[in-house]
Amino acid sequence: MTAALDGEIRDGRHQMQVRVYFEDTDSGQIVYHANFLRFMERGRTNYLRLLGTNQHALLQEARNDAPGFAFVVRSMTIEFLKPAVLDDVLDVVTLPQEVRGASVTLLQECRRADDLLVTARVRVAFISGGKGQRIPKALRLAMEGHRITP
Repeated sequence: MTAALDGEIRDGRHQMQVRVYFEDTDSGQIVYHANFLRFMERGRTNYLRLLGTNQHALLQEARNDAPGFAFVVRSMTIEFLKPAVLDDVLDVVTLPQEVRGASVTLLQECRRADDLLVTARVRVAFISGGKGQRIPKALRLAMEGHRITP
């Protein structure tokens, strides 16, 4: 039932749709720039879910292996190319570019049909006790299977 909400992975790309609501916009009914970060966070979360990663099981496994762990955004480069407005339907695209032991770099886009609105390169790290830890093997292998080459 959640498949429609979670989007889909096709040809190594996760794609999901979000509608722009009034709460996402500023007084001019243009999407406030920080809300694109929220849309992309949802894309990353749903991408992991559709990789077959049961988030609750992953969290429990990670707690056992690395108490006090967290996934953190280590860095992000973002370009805002065009605005989105109230009632737009956006496609949020996520794909892994580089998978390393303790981090993964994802490329993300927000599109309105054929219009590219926002692009981002996001490096996410897995940490425990304030230090980088290896990403759990099952998750790392799943992401490597969808990785694109630069």
